[in-house]
Amino acid sequence: MKYYFLLITLLSAIAAAETKKNIVFFLVDDQRHDVLGCTGHPIIQTPNIDKLADQGALFENAFVTTATCWISRASILTGMYLRKHRFQGGTINPKYTATSYPLMLKQAGYRTAYFGKTHFKLKKDHQKMMFDEFKPVGRNPFFKKMPDGTKRHETDLITDYAVDFIKQQSSETPFFVALNFNATHAEDNDKKDHFPYPPSAAKLYTDMTMPLPKLNDPKIFASQPDFMRNSMHQDRYKWRWDTAEKYQHNMRNYLRMASGIDFAVGRVMEVLKAKGFDDNTLIVYSADNGYYAGNRGFAGKWTHYEESLRVPLIIFDPQQQDKRGQKIGAMALNIDLGATMLDYAGLETPKEYNGRSLKPLIEGNKPSDWRTDFLGEFFSKHKTIPNWEGIRAERYVYAHYEENGYEFLHDLQKDPNQLVNFAKNPEYKEILKKMRARLKETTEPLGKTFVKIK
Repeated sequence: MKYYFLLITLLSAIAAAETKKNIVFFLVDDQRHDVLGCTGHPIIQTPNIDKLADQGALFENAFVTTATCWISRASILTGMYLRKHRFQGGTINPKYTATSYPLMLKQAGYRTAYFGKTHFKLKKDHQKMMFDEFKPVGRNPFFKKMPDGTKRHETDLITDYAVDFIKQQSSETPFFVALNFNATHAEDNDKKDHFPYPPSAAKLYTDMTMPLPKLNDPKIFASQPDFMRNSMHQDRYKWRWDTAEKYQHNMRNYLRMASGIDFAVGRVMEVLKAKGFDDNTLIVYSADNGYYAGNRGFAGKWTHYEESLRVPLIIFDPQQQDKRGQKIGAMALNIDLGATMLDYAGLETPKEYNGRSLKPLIEGNKPSDWRTDFLGEFFSKHKTIPNWEGIRAERYVYAHYEENGYEFLHDLQKDPNQLVNFAKNPEYKEILKKMRARLKETTEPLGKTFVKIK
């Protein structure tokens, strides 16, 4: 009997140790789901990220609930929809960071670090409770002056910090490190070179012609309502994409920025291997929102189309040997990432979260109640970005721009590029009613709303 209990204790200890994975989280800015080699881009070179997809899980239907960087990053940190955490700039309400996944990881014994873009502030005491190391790195300019007078691209600098942090860790204590890149966001204050790329990618794409956007027909832009045509979408389109020369120059540099991040991923993977952490470190790669990049005559993100909401998501668990290279079609959201990382650390999802762990999907145990739709929303005080809320379901997409008195209804089965608005089509009358009802049903449990639903 004594040996039985010793065996049980030993097995429990082994099981506990297995749950304490190290976690590395790469979060990119302004990267649409298809701007990777592994997701079908015809030109971009991302071999290190592609390798993660080949060895891990690629989520083919990953989305953000609010398609803009500052809100999406707050939603990832808190696991909550915008209308719950209600972050609109400044400091995130401590009520919602109290259950943030980094804080819970740190309380569970993890060494935690955050490097790079924030776009939010934290209360000082909460920041210390959440992170052992916290080094914000912004853009403007992308190249930072170093003490020796040289300049370092923010992508490389953020990676330097993460590599140094990993080198300091021991196998006895699990760690979490987040690399929050400003790339591939444009430098809005530079109207000539919008996409400053790191030296590692300087020789890429030099003599290549960039393919035009898939939805490049001017008729697509002309079909949009006035409030969409006369928005920040068009302003930034004129900055970056409205001539052939601008498009080729900026798209080439945009892809270089993305490949620069791929080099950064490679550097981190190398140090993990050198330290012997590569067989027990979970890798998460995603983006804070999509990016139009000239599609529909738009720049930016913000609105309800697929180019805006859909993002890349790769999760690599080196111990999941039997399911390498799988492609997962179930809907995954940015608000699921915190719950997922907690689950891999052996911790429960806080009841305050709106997201849920993706780990069962990766393990092939999809819950019977897994979502088939989600709430999309954007609300800000910006005068030239329209506010909206809606439902993105497996077949239908409904978006309500109440302030503009306008509704969109798309049928992804008949019109996968969302070129037709079926909202006023009599054949879709009942579907429109169902989507309106689903929006009410989804938003009411979340408490206060920003606009009223008729």
